[in-house]
Amino acid sequence: MAEFIQVSTTVRTKEKADKIADTLLVERIAGCVQVLGPIKSSYWWEGRIEHAEEWICFIKAKASDYSMIESSIKRVHDYDIPEIIALPILRGSPDYLNWIRRETRRRPRSALKS
Repeated sequence: MAEFIQVSTTVRTKEKADKIADTLLVERIAGCVQVLGPIKSSYWWEGRIEHAEEWICFIKAKASDYSMIESSIKRVHDYDIPEIIALPILRGSPDYLNWIRRETRRRPRSALKS
């Protein structure tokens, strides 16, 4: 299994994308979140084809944090069934991957009480 992943999710507004980015960064479960948009999405929903303008978040993180990332996105997201998919990062610059590892290191709870 790859140590790192890139997770993507789409949302209706830039504000919602920024909220997801900030949430994941504050929780230290993402090293970087890129927000792109608007993009045009076409998809099936409730028996018909829909077209929507959306924003996409590309989230760089450790694979071991996927469950926490998914939970955090679902808490903030307003879609009934949000797109949350993860792709393995098979190779990357060692400096960049070490940076993700460093930036997603969480302090022990005892250290947070000080």
